[in-house]
Amino acid sequence: MSDELSLTRGYNLLRMNADTENREATFTLSGREYELLEGVFSPTLCPSTEIYAQWLPYPAGGRFLEIGAGAGVISVTAALSGCARVTALDINERAVENTRRNVARHGVADRVQVLHSDMYSALEGRARFDLVFWSSSFIEPSTDFAHETPLHHAIFDPGYVMHQEFLRSAADHLAPGGRLLLGYSNMGNRELLTEVAGNAGLRFEQLHAAQHPQLADVEYQLLEFHAADRSAS
Repeated sequence: MSDELSLTRGYNLLRMNADTENREATFTLSGREYELLEGVFSPTLCPSTEIYAQWLPYPAGGRFLEIGAGAGVISVTAALSGCARVTALDINERAVENTRRNVARHGVADRVQVLHSDMYSALEGRARFDLVFWSSSFIEPSTDFAHETPLHHAIFDPGYVMHQEFLRSAADHLAPGGRLLLGYSNMGNRELLTEVAGNAGLRFEQLHAAQHPQLADVEYQLLEFHAADRSAS
């Protein structure tokens, strides 16, 4: 997909998320109802959250970390899917509050910790997880782009700076045998992602792909990262 078309669709998604007049206070996804606060990315305006939530191999009895929890759908799903401990992080304070409310709504507060965090910054140094996941801000605008609101962070990553930090610091928070997964799309800059991964000593494989239900040229992908010297599976 062209950079121009990806950027146009990113701005359209931003406008829809910023539309407070037509925004519902609750939404239903995969048969569960969630609260939605203003200023938080809405999982109903884009199918990616529901798709990734269905694909993720939640480690039963294990520890799950979600970067960019948003409204908390995936973290709640992880807890309800058998993860013993879930940590949900988000740079958006409204998203942190939104996730906490939905964690309480679904009765999993005893298993889910929600923290305000820029990537991994709020984690204790020894925190380790069996699965680390980020539904990434895969649309790459120009490098002079400014994140004017928290919603911009949920959609855009100029220069893939956030992707760099996600991959560079992941090893510090993976348990032995832990898995590092990224929700991605063909609207992203895969060439740049490959470069960023290589700089972090990683390579990736695509585990799943699915077409957008309304946009035939949009595909959502689940990628898994491994040490670059690991032989291809």
